[in-house]
Amino acid sequence: MANPQWLGVYPAMLTPFKADDTIDFDLFTHNLNAQLDAGIDGVVMGGSLGEASTLLPEEKTALLRHCKKVMKREVPAIVTIAEQSTSAAIGIAKDAEKNGADGLMILPPMRYKADDRETVQYFKQIAASTGLPIMIYNNPYDYKIEVTIPMFAELASISSIQAIKESTRDITNVHRLKNAFGDRFKILGGVDTLAYEELTAGADGWVGGLVDAFPAETVAIYRLVKAGRLEEALAIYRWFIPVLELDIHPKLVQYIKLAAAETGLGSEYVRAPRLVLEGEERKQVLATIRKAIASRPALPDYLHLGSLQTA
Repeated sequence: MANPQWLGVYPAMLTPFKADDTIDFDLFTHNLNAQLDAGIDGVVMGGSLGEASTLLPEEKTALLRHCKKVMKREVPAIVTIAEQSTSAAIGIAKDAEKNGADGLMILPPMRYKADDRETVQYFKQIAASTGLPIMIYNNPYDYKIEVTIPMFAELASISSIQAIKESTRDITNVHRLKNAFGDRFKILGGVDTLAYEELTAGADGWVGGLVDAFPAETVAIYRLVKAGRLEEALAIYRWFIPVLELDIHPKLVQYIKLAAAETGLGSEYVRAPRLVLEGEERKQVLATIRKAIASRPALPDYLHLGSLQTA
């Protein structure tokens, strides 16, 4: 078991499909190991970018087992919980622990807009059901429930709740969390277009989307920032920004899958009701991706800066 330190780059993994709508496990392996070669520090499976809402429970379990089996370098495998009921969430947590997960990323209750008391209780009950370490995903922009500073204060006594995926789109929230809790929670930026800003503000990690298509560049930015080589990191980040903006669109799954296909790390297939891009929209997204590929910057030897994740 790889104990998550909640440091470094954790890709939100794509779920690749074949033309017949089944999971393409071989392509998942190819993408995973390319990212491991690039220096990622953990993986997050079954999130919104992984099309979790269309996956069957047995498919999520199969992905976890496959991931643990084929990764060429052991890093923490984190399973996402995004359920409508507390009992279903507890069931996913127990199943993930039984099948080798190293941690959980938990969203607030889906569909029902729980109030603060209900949301905190939801997190507490899941945490009590498992021994796995937990990262709370705070994304009020997309999921309409904000986990506030007072709510995190209620959760701080639970030792297994260790990290926060910070996706409020307000980088000053990094400072608020640090002021309120010091190093009690690790903070991982969750919005690609704010990653540099959050890392320089003191975030400990980056849960990335475009890392699925551009792993080396993503890890290089992270490690250069943490090594204090800010100008080098910023130059790569500015090149990256037009592509990173694909992460903040409602069709981020299709866009990032197209980017991964263009860099040889994925395919365009998505599961309905999503459809593969076509027409002018596809042309515009492809133009952005191909321009970035054609102008990819030469990277410094960032790997020698070392991985911050220890098993």
